[in-house]
Amino acid sequence: MPLGLLGLEQFKQFILLANPDEEPFLRLKVLNEPKMSFLVVSPFVVLPTYEPDIPDEDETFLELQDPQDTMILSIVTVRGAQQATINLKGPIVLNRRTLVAKQVIPRNAPDYSVAHPLPVQAN
Repeated sequence: MPLGLLGLEQFKQFILLANPDEEPFLRLKVLNEPKMSFLVVSPFVVLPTYEPDIPDEDETFLELQDPQDTMILSIVTVRGAQQATINLKGPIVLNRRTLVAKQVIPRNAPDYSVAHPLPVQAN
C-alpha cells in the first residue's frame, strides 16, 4: 500500500493472512509493526448489494484492467463483545495481479456508512 491507510500513511507494507478458523475474516498485518494488524472482510459477505464506484484515478493508480484483478476489503471495528461494524466508505482495493492496494473513497461514498453493522452471532 504505497500510500498507507487513511490516517496511518506511515505504514506502507502489509501482508494479508488467512486463518480457516476465522473465515470469512482475514488479518491485514503491518510488516514493520509486529503487534499491529487489522481485521478485514469482503464487504460483499455482509452486504451483497454493495457497489462502490471506484474513481477512475484510483483504478489507474492500481492498474486495474480486469474486474478479476480486483479484491475489495473492509476494515472491521469491534465495539464490544456483541457489536462490530465495517467501513463501507473507505474500502481497501487490491490488485490481485500486482499486489498493490489502496484505501479509496468511492464516488458513491455518501450512500454508505463508516460503521455499517456487522451481524454477530453468539457462540
